[in-house]
Amino acid sequence: MLTVPSFENARVLVVGDIMLDRYWYGDTGRISPEAPVPVVRIAEEERRLGGAANVALNLARVGAQTRLLGVIGQDEPADATRSLLEEAGVVADLIASDTHPTIAKLRVMSRNQQLIRLDFEKSFALDGAFDRGGLVERYRAALEQVDVVVCSDYGKGTLADVDTIIAIAGERNIPVLVDPKGADWQRYAGAHLITPNLHEFEAVVGPVGDDTALTHEAATLRTRLDIDALLVTRSEKGMSLFAHDGHLHLPAQAQEVFDVTGAGDTVIALMAAGLGAGLALADAAAIANLGAGIVVAKLGTATVTPGELKQAAHSQRNGPRGLIDEDALSAIVAERRARGERVVMTNGCFDLLHPGHIAYLEAARALGDYLVVAVNDDASVRRLKGPSRPLNDLDHRMQVLRGLSAVDWVVAFSEDTPERLICRILPDVLVKGGDYTPDQIAGGECVRAAGGEVRVLEFVDGYSTTSIIERMNSDAAERR
Repeated sequence: MLTVPSFENARVLVVGDIMLDRYWYGDTGRISPEAPVPVVRIAEEERRLGGAANVALNLARVGAQTRLLGVIGQDEPADATRSLLEEAGVVADLIASDTHPTIAKLRVMSRNQQLIRLDFEKSFALDGAFDRGGLVERYRAALEQVDVVVCSDYGKGTLADVDTIIAIAGERNIPVLVDPKGADWQRYAGAHLITPNLHEFEAVVGPVGDDTALTHEAATLRTRLDIDALLVTRSEKGMSLFAHDGHLHLPAQAQEVFDVTGAGDTVIALMAAGLGAGLALADAAAIANLGAGIVVAKLGTATVTPGELKQAAHSQRNGPRGLIDEDALSAIVAERRARGERVVMTNGCFDLLHPGHIAYLEAARALGDYLVVAVNDDASVRRLKGPSRPLNDLDHRMQVLRGLSAVDWVVAFSEDTPERLICRILPDVLVKGGDYTPDQIAGGECVRAAGGEVRVLEFVDGYSTTSIIERMNSDAAERR
């Protein structure tokens, strides 16, 4: 089960392009007579940290010890940036340029929609923007007090010497995480982790049509760049982690996507916080995936809190639950197993649910973290029980099972036995009730061969669907 740790001991340095995000909010009630554009009556202004500063803010919000190194101008947006960083508790070492303004983005918002974005910037990569040697020397000094480095590259020039930044950290065995920009990733060679979105990834390797191609290209790129891991964010498909010990696909967590602004900042911040807190890559990625699902449901550049992460982890444990097809179930079980969680599976007709069923399912659920119930379809029940069964059709039986607190997923199968389905899903524990022996349980051989366990549980005496039906028929006959 995914547990959100304390990030208080995580010491992270963020280096990159610092920005200030400004929002103007107002109502639109008419179209301008001067041009076919809406007229916005501005009523409110908000300022938020953006770019590398937003990565630092995300880290500070989850409790990590956060330092920020970058370049700003000598102007009012610079003052606002310093003030916001101080309020957030970020230790900021900022180079003030007297030739370039602070990078700022102004978004005009109305009725929860972004109407236009205005960018105020001049690339720091231009000659004379700042003393790069000074930034590198400040970076060397900051490394004495951190365990993880994040390079937040928005292509504005602050990370012109990113290859040097990665090399210096490598000399001290400090992992560097990179949020990349552009198609020249050779300059990120030697980093510990790169976190592109799928569009950025395909801009470097070319189109990937399916998961197999994605996995192949990720492995090739990891080798070419000598990086330990690659985390590709894939919008509604979630994210995929590729590392030396395998790969992991994490499904998207967001129920509704409202605004993707800054989601990549949250992902790399939580990866850094997780690694700084001692988590393995897969666990850090799972937490980053939760955080991404939270921020895309918020408006504008946003952050997450430890409380929101814990609530999301709790909700993930309790869902998504319910009816599922075997393709989706196979993917979910594989993902849960990769996180070290234990999946239990059982099967039956479950025609008339009674106290014996409830006790049995609760006992099965206690053997692991999740319980899958496979249910015979109507045709297979008739073959097994006779033409008068089932009393309740498949949809009704599955709906009743999905409402039980002990049951996580309910899946149907059409064969007389669930052996094929079980051999595909390969639960950690296969459970059957009654007087079977483990060797007699359909699918048991596959489960044991995969390293799983087969268990037999006793039914509660006095309860069975057949006996209940017999009593009902007997009572009806007596009344006649």
